[in-house]
Amino acid sequence: MQTTCVVVGGGPAGMMLALLLARAGVDVTVLEKHADFFRDFRGDTIHPSTLELMYELGFLDEFLRIPHEEASHFDLMLCGDAVPGPDLTKVPTRCKFICLMPQWDFLNFIAAKAKLYPNFHLLMETEGTDLIREGGRVVGVTAKSAGDTIDIRADLVVGTDGRHSTMRDRAGFVPVELAVPFDVLWFRVSRRDADGAQTLGNFMPGSAMIMINRRTYWQCAFLILKGKLDELKVKGLPAFRDAVAAIAPSLRDRLAEVGSWDDVKLLTVLVNRLPRWSEPGLLCVGDAAHAMSPMGGVGVNIAVADGVAAANLLWEPLRERRVTEADLEAVQRRREPAVKKMQRFQVLAGQHGVLPMLRGKLPPLLPVLVFLLRLLPPLRHNAGKMIGLGFQPEHVESPELPPVPVTA
Repeated sequence: MQTTCVVVGGGPAGMMLALLLARAGVDVTVLEKHADFFRDFRGDTIHPSTLELMYELGFLDEFLRIPHEEASHFDLMLCGDAVPGPDLTKVPTRCKFICLMPQWDFLNFIAAKAKLYPNFHLLMETEGTDLIREGGRVVGVTAKSAGDTIDIRADLVVGTDGRHSTMRDRAGFVPVELAVPFDVLWFRVSRRDADGAQTLGNFMPGSAMIMINRRTYWQCAFLILKGKLDELKVKGLPAFRDAVAAIAPSLRDRLAEVGSWDDVKLLTVLVNRLPRWSEPGLLCVGDAAHAMSPMGGVGVNIAVADGVAAANLLWEPLRERRVTEADLEAVQRRREPAVKKMQRFQVLAGQHGVLPMLRGKLPPLLPVLVFLLRLLPPLRHNAGKMIGLGFQPEHVESPELPPVPVTA
């Protein structure tokens, strides 16, 4: 097969990049190893920065007709005391809320829009397995599909295949790992109207849990010290339910819904980034270039921003079949500072906030933070802006143009 750009991985970064390139007339092929986008307990928060992109593309009204929940502020339960948390009502975007929507709905929507362009090709159940090299550069990818092996030649291969990226590994790129002291256990518990609609963060000495309102159920993220799952399992499922009930007493009568450890999914939290995102003919973006902590729910939106920035910088050289290493390096220069700032925040919050709490201690600065959050609404608004927009929101700059025919 011959294409101009092959995107390996149909996640948020890859699908947004592919849509924008196809819209700009570039022939683009996406390889997605699964048969569909349905995966539970993935990043399901669409932030104001991404919703603004949907507006710029003319999709916002249609997108918001998909069933979802909206959260404009987040209360925190600290040692049983309600404290006002990040507030997005002052974010300078059209949507001043976070949209809580299953990621598969978001990806299906983007895919449907991309399929309107004849130069967009989505190959499901097709897994990129290796890079093709010639003359000192990457010139395509080898993939498996329906038991067959196929070669796909392209001017550019973009690895968007997640934090365990095959494309990154085949290139020999090794991420720098940053210290993260916790992992996350995901599970769900039915929700009642009497629970209220607010998405909550619950924190007390020894425990921390986030409850995300998914209309009919709570999607719960129970934080544990890194590597402690086996120790937790030895204590038994009833002890785990008791630990959840201690931090969220209102759920106690529903925790039998967590019937076995199969209902509890481990997310091994990673925070890392590549020193180098590209080589001639290959670019990594999204989690393939930098894995984010789930703290703040920013991962999907940073990945989408990567895809937008890459499209802004690469649509023209791809359309004209003249992509250089300098073009690819420009993507890293654009996105890396924002990624580093957010990762620095996530690591510091993990080390100085989450870690002491999970060890049974109150973080020393917690009383001061609680006092300031209550006293200073601008602090809550600034926290909402950081979460809602990140440190470098991107905007659609690539045009909508007729397709360019592909030639070998």
